[in-house]
Amino acid sequence: MSDIFREVDEDLRRDRMERVFKRYGGIMLAAALAVVAATGGTVAWRNWQQSQKESETTALAAALAQAGQGPDKGVEALAAFAGKADPGMAALAQLNAAALLAREGKTAEAVAVYDKLSGNAGAAAVYRELAALLSVMHQLDSGDPAQLQARLQPLTADANPWRFSAREMSAVLAARAGDKDKARTLFQQLADDSQAPAGVRSRAADLATLYGKS
Repeated sequence: MSDIFREVDEDLRRDRMERVFKRYGGIMLAAALAVVAATGGTVAWRNWQQSQKESETTALAAALAQAGQGPDKGVEALAAFAGKADPGMAALAQLNAAALLAREGKTAEAVAVYDKLSGNAGAAAVYRELAALLSVMHQLDSGDPAQLQARLQPLTADANPWRFSAREMSAVLAARAGDKDKARTLFQQLADDSQAPAGVRSRAADLATLYGKS
């Protein structure tokens, strides 16, 4: 009898975990990416401050301040700035504009901005790749899994700064496509990777266990 109760308890726990992940998985990923992006963005911002003219830095700060008067004004000001700034400063403006659009629920518009930046050969690779990653993140629930996986594949390389988030999204997409074995394998690899952020490893371990019992 104890074995039966144990199996029932595991089934209930798995069902609860699956419901929580389906409901909040995107939020958890977004939060994790926000931390990574904020860290990378801070470093990049300092580098650009050192290398760019003071007038451009001031102009970008002014454009960012427009968001305080409303998201639409912020997006408009950032787009105007990006249209005349050098590629690096323009990339920062576009990332912020897309974030404002996404925050307002204008996902399709945000994705369009991210996609434009990711395809801009004049921007630094770190910004193009971050834009591609964020574009995929906003399409995890609605985009074609195969197409999104193809976009993520280059970002999963060992030397890529966004690899852990890209690998986590790849696992989520595998699960969404119904390939639970692949999802479990990818989550387990993340859980076992000592270089992965603690939050990513913890989520991956739970989900590897979940899909291992499915």
